Amino acid sequence: MLKPRPVGLYLLIMSGLIAIGLPSRLIPAAHLPRWHVLYCGDYLWAMLIFFGLALCWKGAGTFKVVVTTLLLTYFIEFTQLFHPPWLEQLRSIKICALVIGYDYSWSDLVAYTLGISTGCLIEWAMLRRKLSTRIHLAQ
Repeated sequence: MLKPRPVGLYLLIMSGLIAIGLPSRLIPAAHLPRWHVLYCGDYLWAMLIFFGLALCWKGAGTFKVVVTTLLLTYFIEFTQLFHPPWLEQLRSIKICALVIGYDYSWSDLVAYTLGISTGCLIEWAMLRRKLSTRIHLAQ
């Protein structure tokens, strides 16, 4: 049986990821460490997408959410290989650019995979702890 996901905790995690990740895209790169600018935003963005999908798709197991998030983030990254005028118009809007990105980079795929894996481990630990707490309280 699928364990319920704690909505409040997921929203708190997602808010934290946004608060930590936005500086990597909004603060000029000269003021941040190079690794932070190159990888941190992508890592946190993928984890945010994982928690968002997990929250919206309550009936799905963690594995389905992981696979779906990987496919979605990889798809978005591959769209960065294309630059038709309509897509460039979308990218000129800051919020759209934060979601769909600008340029393809294979290292982003690594950051996405690591971010989604971290999100999966966090979810697994939270749901496992919640289940063990229930079992302990029932005894």
